[in-house]
Amino acid sequence: MFADFLKRLTQPDPAPLADDDARLALTALLVRLARTDNDYSPAERNQIDRVIADRYALQPKAAATLRESGEALEAEAPDTVRFTRAIKDAIPYDQRLGVIEALWSVVLADGNRADEEDALLRLVSKLLGISDPDSAMARQRVEARR
Repeated sequence: MFADFLKRLTQPDPAPLADDDARLALTALLVRLARTDNDYSPAERNQIDRVIADRYALQPKAAATLRESGEALEAEAPDTVRFTRAIKDAIPYDQRLGVIEALWSVVLADGNRADEEDALLRLVSKLLGISDPDSAMARQRVEARR
């Protein structure tokens, strides 16, 4: 189903993503992070829906549909690096900080910070060009809103 999309992502020098593809890539990355600890909870799914609804001004049903597409893409996708590269190319730095906040909100949604989630988030932060201190401040902002 996502063969063309994945083929574009896996090219040696992929073109920047269109908005819809960037949305899908970010959603798949949120899903990948939530699934990292092998406990993809309803709280995490709900948080992903809230993040993408807020970020893209979607109604709840459209957000759930996008999440479901992200789940399917994540299951077929070869690696996190390509998603991250596509997002980095499609989103300016200041907006990537918002991506990190969104990722932290998913990690914290179920009340459990698993080591696997922390490790993947550190990797993704680096791949997005976000420093550890900026990622830590993003986490603190998310925790303050909870």
